[in-house]
Amino acid sequence: MPIYNSDVADIFNEVADLLEIEGANQYRVRAYRNAARTISTLSRNVSDMVEEGEDLTELRGIGEDLAGKIEEIVKSGDLKQLEEIEQRTSPALAKMLDVAGLGPKRVQTIYEELDVTTMEELREAAEQGKIRDLHGLGEKTEKKILEDLERWSAEEDRTRRDVAEERVEPLLSFLRSLDNVGRVEAAGSYRRKKETVGDLDVLAISDAGEEVISRFVEYEDVEEVVSQGETRSTVVFKSGLHVDLRVVEESSYGAALLYFTGSKQHNITLRNMALDRGLKINEYGVWDTTGESSEQKQLAGETEEEIYDLFDLPWIPPELREDRGEVEAAQKGELPSLVTLDDIRGDLQSHTTTSDGRASLEEMAQAAQALGREYLAVTDHSAYIGVTQGLEADELEERIEEIERLNEEMQDIILLKSVEVDVMEDGSLDLPDDVLEKLDLVIFAVHSHFDLSADRQTERIIRAMDNPNCNVMAHPTARQIGKRPAYEVDMGRLMDAALERGCFLELNAQPDRLDLDDVYCKMAKERGLKVTISTDAHGTEELKFIRFGVYQARRGWLSPDDVLNTRSWDDLEALLKR
Repeated sequence: MPIYNSDVADIFNEVADLLEIEGANQYRVRAYRNAARTISTLSRNVSDMVEEGEDLTELRGIGEDLAGKIEEIVKSGDLKQLEEIEQRTSPALAKMLDVAGLGPKRVQTIYEELDVTTMEELREAAEQGKIRDLHGLGEKTEKKILEDLERWSAEEDRTRRDVAEERVEPLLSFLRSLDNVGRVEAAGSYRRKKETVGDLDVLAISDAGEEVISRFVEYEDVEEVVSQGETRSTVVFKSGLHVDLRVVEESSYGAALLYFTGSKQHNITLRNMALDRGLKINEYGVWDTTGESSEQKQLAGETEEEIYDLFDLPWIPPELREDRGEVEAAQKGELPSLVTLDDIRGDLQSHTTTSDGRASLEEMAQAAQALGREYLAVTDHSAYIGVTQGLEADELEERIEEIERLNEEMQDIILLKSVEVDVMEDGSLDLPDDVLEKLDLVIFAVHSHFDLSADRQTERIIRAMDNPNCNVMAHPTARQIGKRPAYEVDMGRLMDAALERGCFLELNAQPDRLDLDDVYCKMAKERGLKVTISTDAHGTEELKFIRFGVYQARRGWLSPDDVLNTRSWDDLEALLKR
């Protein structure tokens, strides 16, 4: 079985989680988390690096000890150290850290006091009112745990977009390399660029279906073959991802791609349009049903374009196929011209070793320049949240001078003097105005007090927007996919306040955030509120995460004009002035 970067990162993160529950030294815990992040963002497979004998200690944050552990994982698939920790502390406890309201100390308390070691036992304890009586928890925490367990159950069987990509793209390359195989495409939520993926549907054109299926079930990542037929097979990957391959004829490929891409509601809308015209649409094509069944003929099916054309519609991008008005917009000729990766001219959030990043200012600048970025905002954290090792006011002033010096040396890229400043519970900012007003861009963010009521959280953020130095609100709901739900906030009121004050909202492209979500992106567009697509990169490889933000923006109907950083710096600078 192949070992992917996400496999190594998952093991290191589990080590960090269990060590943290045990109360281990925070620097040791952080070393594993940093190593996990470094490995998960590599553009190459670390297994290949080990096989080719590369020096892993050249990777940032990877010393000899961690390099040895990476080699052990790649070669054996496991880590002996993790097995030893799991003998002391139940591995199921690590999953509890993903539940809202539970940190390492609270998980340890629940474990020691109630002997809870699984999610189901946690649910039972909360339902029976046992958690509220524990020291440091209470009824409010117990309620939050129950609410979040519902979310956790719903998300449990879905795979984050970036993790799915790591497995799906090599599979598609493998299938495309086979003899007698034409076009190959992943359909479903993967093609619609959703932030998480459920079961994966893959379509391939071939006249040798049985041969293709036999090669598919032998693919190196397959752990279990659920079914195997002449033109269809379902397998389970090592990661737990279910993959369904269908081999279809070229004459039906477009119909199958349309059908299996979905969404279900989009397909229902097309089916009803077909019925109104005396037609039938399914995964094999579009058929004329006006005559005898034996005389029905296929009107379209080879391409999606010809099917949409049959309904007097332009081709609708997969990202829009969610039954949110895309068919009506297509009928009126009002489909948006969606933003693309090529439209992005700069990145408005990044971090360096000055706070919690893993690359220097110069390294981040050079990497952004290599990607064709015209500008990069260097938004190291303010000091409020200690774990980010952020900047005090005097340190930020020194950073401003450093950026100005580097801008004199750099060509073809502008580094923006910026900061990610914390919003305090009362809405004030973690840095004084006389320093903030010297910056090109102020990103403001909520990193604490997530449990405020919707009214209090909304008021807090609007008070921060009242500060004339503030420009863009980072990750506006603070959610982390599969780990932390969005805090309660009146997003409509927040967007209206931003419009009134000349502020903007960020679409954070980190694949575990993608915050704003697609629904909020569309809401912002409808209000005329522009957003930024920013990577929040903490290392040079993460600058490539911009694509995930673009995917989300497209799902939210955003065009280049709706996105701030599709503009030149001169035009953007004018928009940022309040």
